[in-house]
Amino acid sequence: MRRREFERAQVATLRERLVEEPERIQAVFGPRRTGKTTIIRQALERSGLPSGLLALDRMGSAADRDRVPGVPEAPGVEFAPLVVRDANWLAEIWQWGREQAENDPRGFVLALDEIQGVPHWSRTVKGLWDADRFRDCPLRVVISGSSPLTMQHGLGESLMGRFDLIETSPWSFGEMKAAFGVDLDRFLFFGGYPGVRPDEANLRSWRAYIRRSVVDASLERDLIAMARIERPALMTRLFEFSARLSGQILSYNKMLGQLVDKANTTTLARYLDLLERIGLVAGLTRYAGPMSMRPSSPKLNVLDTSLMTFDSGRSFEEARADRTFWGRLVESAVGAHLLNTREIGERVHYWRDGALEVDFVVERGPKLAAIEVTVRKRGTGHRGLAAFRERYPHAREVLVGPDGESLEDFLSVPAGYWVEPDR
Repeated sequence: MRRREFERAQVATLRERLVEEPERIQAVFGPRRTGKTTIIRQALERSGLPSGLLALDRMGSAADRDRVPGVPEAPGVEFAPLVVRDANWLAEIWQWGREQAENDPRGFVLALDEIQGVPHWSRTVKGLWDADRFRDCPLRVVISGSSPLTMQHGLGESLMGRFDLIETSPWSFGEMKAAFGVDLDRFLFFGGYPGVRPDEANLRSWRAYIRRSVVDASLERDLIAMARIERPALMTRLFEFSARLSGQILSYNKMLGQLVDKANTTTLARYLDLLERIGLVAGLTRYAGPMSMRPSSPKLNVLDTSLMTFDSGRSFEEARADRTFWGRLVESAVGAHLLNTREIGERVHYWRDGALEVDFVVERGPKLAAIEVTVRKRGTGHRGLAAFRERYPHAREVLVGPDGESLEDFLSVPAGYWVEPDR
């Protein structure tokens, strides 16, 4: 299937919400390069409603400047012209959308892509949206942004209760297979960012794309520029360190020693949390009982395996030949899949008691799933799972690999399935 024909599940979700009465703003939210703009464009096309999609992060042509600033021509994407994009400008665009909606019996959809480029956008949108609800205006609004921290702050600060969230993450194995024909091994190596062709012939371009468009853009534009980062060099080194050691459990003190920095463990824990919030690396906590919040040494896990491979110095064939590296890659792929597909109320941990360990524990209220990942047959030697079962006899056990569920099957269902398959 050609990529332009492929639609993620979020397209149908957004389309269904758009054809309903406009009760809430639709917010498409997620890390960079996960296809938010494409999702919005496809949903607008499928909705059959009059619409305009305005990309606020780009400049328009000279011809655009002769028209009303920023007024989009629907359908399609219109680039914002060379004007100051402030609250007054946003109000003008919004008023234009209102006029379109009130003059058409079907209403109108105004989609604002990269809205974080407008200063104080959340307060402005709140005022405009509340005024529309008071007047019963039939304008539907979609917003999106590629700065997760800014979007999280804006949605939580001013727009609470006024939006429906549609989240995106790196593409799953099933999506990459359907869109590009990628097999499992290549998915493990090249990951789930669809912006460049995932194959060995394109290795240099792929590495440059992940570095510049995903890693550098996320760190420099979304994190260091948006949050109070006192040690930006430490943040960058922490990402590189965490991606390189994905799948390993390390204490914060040991990490500080490796990073050679005078920061404290609190700073490091905060930085690791921020890296997860922008979609790069997570630090899983040790499971210590139902809903436990006890501090622990984190288990590092990339949120897409390309973040582990692009800077590894290995080609695809070299990575496959390195059994230790490939084993960590498989385990990291399982962890990333669990983290990217968990729902609200589901938490992902690891478990360790001395030398005994379980790779992942998925928790949903009182329900548990203990997940062990292998790349070679072990027979009955899963001592960590046995010990976990003794302590938590109600937990489900899941083996991923030659002894149990195939990796391909595991990656085809969300995290919550393993807690409660019959749900």
